[in-house]
Amino acid sequence: MIRTMLEYKCEWYDKKLIVVNPFKTSQYCAECGYDDGKHELDIRQWVCPNCHSNNDRDINASKNILNKGLEQTLVI
Repeated sequence: MIRTMLEYKCEWYDKKLIVVNPFKTSQYCAECGYDDGKHELDIRQWVCPNCHSNNDRDINASKNILNKGLEQTLVI
């Protein structure tokens, strides 16, 4: 329902809605792309073993979703 409303509003204002699959966005390091594997939901922060960046689960996922969305706009 929300997506339908967003599509309608985007069409109304001549904007484009970019839909991103959130699969594994909290598991990939937003800094280097390393896949740290599945974490239980109670793990809210983790340190990337590859680049040693400290990742907050939600902020890391939002960065990955933004990057995926930006990649899609470049392809289209």
